[in-house]
Amino acid sequence: MRNPHLTQPVVAWGQPLAAARAAVIAVHGRAQHPGDIQSVCSRIGLDDFACLAPTAPDGSWYPQAFTAPLASNEPKLAQSLGQLKALVSEIIEAGIDRQRIVLVGFSQGACLLAEYALRHPARYGALLVLTGSAIGPEGTEWRSAGDFAGTRVLVSGATQDPWIPGQRMQDTARLFKDRGARVTEYYYGGSEHLVSDAEIALARRIVGELQ
Repeated sequence: MRNPHLTQPVVAWGQPLAAARAAVIAVHGRAQHPGDIQSVCSRIGLDDFACLAPTAPDGSWYPQAFTAPLASNEPKLAQSLGQLKALVSEIIEAGIDRQRIVLVGFSQGACLLAEYALRHPARYGALLVLTGSAIGPEGTEWRSAGDFAGTRVLVSGATQDPWIPGQRMQDTARLFKDRGARVTEYYYGGSEHLVSDAEIALARRIVGELQ
């Protein structure tokens, strides 16, 4: 059966793929839309890249909490991961190497990109996991072959975030480290569910290595 998520709009801005030296896949949060993550990307300074932001059907990439049993989030989780895989393939086919692809997401979108990357470990341009975690209940194991070969990864967020516990962010950072990524972690006190200026500055510094 065809993945219905592949028929959803993809918002593009910045450079056209055919002319760009690097590309961004930007993944919005639950109950948000591509414009929200586009704003985050603009704050980071990614508008000179070829930027693509997929749209989550009905505003969510998967229906239950990210800590729910994986089966309870299917088939939407697999379909959403398929959206990301299709975009990565599109970018590579346009002539941009995977090592120059940046994946950035916030909240549920950050969870989705973390899960995608852990299932497809490789050298990427950068992974910006802004208030996100790998998906699955406590004890879930990720066994995909390969490693991140020094990919720069940012994992960040508020320690008391109401949706993504700080401990799960730290656990996710460890998963990336264990698979060969160069991880920057930034956690701040409080419970604000947003992307702080300090996170933007860190993300800008990491992406700056691609220039």
